[in-house]
Amino acid sequence: MTTADYTIRPIAESDNAAVAAIIRAVMPEFGANGPGFAINDAEVDTMAQAYAIPRAAYFVIERDGRVQGGGGVAPLIGGDADTCELRKMYFLPALRGLGAGRELIARCLDAARAFGFTRCYLETLSGMDAAQALYRSNGFRQIDAPLGGTGHFSCDKYYLRDL
Repeated sequence: MTTADYTIRPIAESDNAAVAAIIRAVMPEFGANGPGFAINDAEVDTMAQAYAIPRAAYFVIERDGRVQGGGGVAPLIGGDADTCELRKMYFLPALRGLGAGRELIARCLDAARAFGFTRCYLETLSGMDAAQALYRSNGFRQIDAPLGGTGHFSCDKYYLRDL
């Protein structure tokens, strides 16, 4: 998918370093750099390989010739077989406010439906207010407790959406 300002495409192995750098830049911006956050997940350095599994997809967003954001879906670890997780959706500041988040979520949810999932879950953090507003505007509803076993015990906001 291409707009005048950016392109959304599946991740390639050559994108791994850029995606890892984005995650490592954005998460500390919101205080999410300690234990129990996705920044510490082993897959951060090898995202293309981590999402080359059944029922998973990760997309990157290119703007001005470089990767500036990304996000994906995969089965919820320790969750029901019908539930996927919206994972590692982070954007550099230059990409925010352009509508890329809405388009990326739509792309991820379309992939999730094609994989046969009927629900999509996500975890986030207090203070990521713009992201939470984006999730709510895309049909996610806040739930009281985490689902599955992601290991992200420092996240404190949980959302679920029927597909």
